[in-house]
Amino acid sequence: MSMIKSPDEIARMNEAGRVVANALAAVRSAAGVGVTLKELDEVAASLISDAGATPAFLNYHPRWASVPFSGVICTSVNDAVVHGVPNEYKLQDGDLLSVDCGAFLDGWCGDAAVSFIVGTANPEDIALIEATEAALARGIDAARVGNKMGDLAYAIGGAARRAGYGLLADHGGHGIGRTMHAEPAVPNEGRPGRGIKLTEGLVIAIEPMLILGGKDDYYHDDDEWTLRSASGRRAAHSEHTVAITADGPVILTLP
Repeated sequence: MSMIKSPDEIARMNEAGRVVANALAAVRSAAGVGVTLKELDEVAASLISDAGATPAFLNYHPRWASVPFSGVICTSVNDAVVHGVPNEYKLQDGDLLSVDCGAFLDGWCGDAAVSFIVGTANPEDIALIEATEAALARGIDAARVGNKMGDLAYAIGGAARRAGYGLLADHGGHGIGRTMHAEPAVPNEGRPGRGIKLTEGLVIAIEPMLILGGKDDYYHDDDEWTLRSASGRRAAHSEHTVAITADGPVILTLP
């Protein structure tokens, strides 16, 4: 399957991305102290269904997982970095919640994530989220024709490392299109001038995952999906699906 998408295909991916963006906005609006992660999952499920789309995460079962994913969204709280399974946990004041969402519409996939504080915000958590969003913005800006993947990866991770944040080990972004995960891999750390050349029509999901304290390691929770920082420190996750065009990067997962 070609990694390169035509303008028409990118436009169709943009429609899928809009569904994802609206689902994330609805989840963020519904989140509050006392709301369960399962209730937020139901909010996303309803919006995706009403849009005529299909959840990308529900029952996703890659070869490395012993059980399929049971949620429509990933809900990762505090030291959970990514892949948090929606359950009956009730959000508490000050929780840092990362929400990841994917959806298929007419055979095309969109994928995005956002992190935010529920209730009272700790300045350290605010700085972490801002640093993660800034890393994403740098990666998007580097997603230009003629750059190398290493340029994009360095844009994401270089400043994050210098600021003292960890980058989740073994994980990064990915190509996306007819499938949620495709070539090429999009690392969050790399060397400028290395890797494949970024070309017009390439569509990728860029997703930095930053951890307080500078450590990268993690462990799997008992649900076999949730990845928690080994240090117990909080983490944040930001993601957009981005098309590389002759006119520069285009974010496909906006409302």
